[in-house]
Amino acid sequence: MTTTRVILNFPWTSNEKLKGDFFQDTGVTDAVMKIARKELREDKAIREQSLEQLRDWLQKNGDVEGVRTDDLFLLRFLRTKKFSVPMAQQMILKYLNFRKVFTHLIHTLDFMSPSVLKLLNGGYIFPSPIRDKHGRRVIVGFANHFNPAEHNSSDMARLHFITYETLMEDPENQICGLVHIGDFKGISTAHVACWNPTDFLRIMKWGEQSIPMRNKEVHLVNVPSTVKYIIEGAKSMVSKKMKERLQVHVTVPDLCRKVDPACLPKELGGTMPMAEMIELWKMELAAKRNLVLSSANMRILSDRGIVSRNGTDRNNNSNSSLGMETITGSFRKLEVD
Repeated sequence: MTTTRVILNFPWTSNEKLKGDFFQDTGVTDAVMKIARKELREDKAIREQSLEQLRDWLQKNGDVEGVRTDDLFLLRFLRTKKFSVPMAQQMILKYLNFRKVFTHLIHTLDFMSPSVLKLLNGGYIFPSPIRDKHGRRVIVGFANHFNPAEHNSSDMARLHFITYETLMEDPENQICGLVHIGDFKGISTAHVACWNPTDFLRIMKWGEQSIPMRNKEVHLVNVPSTVKYIIEGAKSMVSKKMKERLQVHVTVPDLCRKVDPACLPKELGGTMPMAEMIELWKMELAAKRNLVLSSANMRILSDRGIVSRNGTDRNNNSNSSLGMETITGSFRKLEVD
């Protein structure tokens, strides 16, 4: 596989020449805008009309306050929902509610927080600076780089959320989407035990409908047989679309046949050392730090505007006993040496 692009130039966009109103209105190249037209039905007229409708709705909505109204923030929801304004409105409410419900886990979204920075420097999760042939950023995670004796579920959740929030400040990532790679080598019961099963269940059920990202592929490798109980339980919490985008690989060579190795760190079959990728990523984090921190000022005052899919709760997901039993049972079955 070829045609990958290294993101080494500030602000980490393509080196292709930016053309006409695409730069002025979207900050992306003509090639990326073609993807937006084809996959998201986006053009200048739809974009401007949708943004106007969202801003008007936010201004009149007494259930929220302090919500960012800049183009880039609102477009992450419109693009995820292919410019359906009602669906984007619902996702904004769910996103704000997600942040409220999980405040105990994702408070202080600052990558410079000592525990978060230590986890980042250790290589737990970071995006590759090299886009794949479809222009997508590839997020890499190593389970064995999370030390349960030093970190807790909040450190893990915060670093994930900081990663996603920062990436979504890039219009190219909003349009092209993301690829997720998870290496489960070395996972232990302690990794799972750091999570409250209720929090784990809710995050799995609510995350897909609450966090505005175009998740194009998920690849897992070196998965112990006992961890598959957790994966199967988690799959029951997500949409059919996401289930179809999840692939489990036995070995790293198997993974490299599905994902361009150029996008992967050297430690996972690529060429660029993980440490170099992390240093480049920290530059991006620093550039977006204040913007990510400013989002803490957004509030949802009431969840009455959230329309549930099945009428059982306010965040579009049922907190059913069956779902809880599936996840809790999966936790109990996990026995890793």
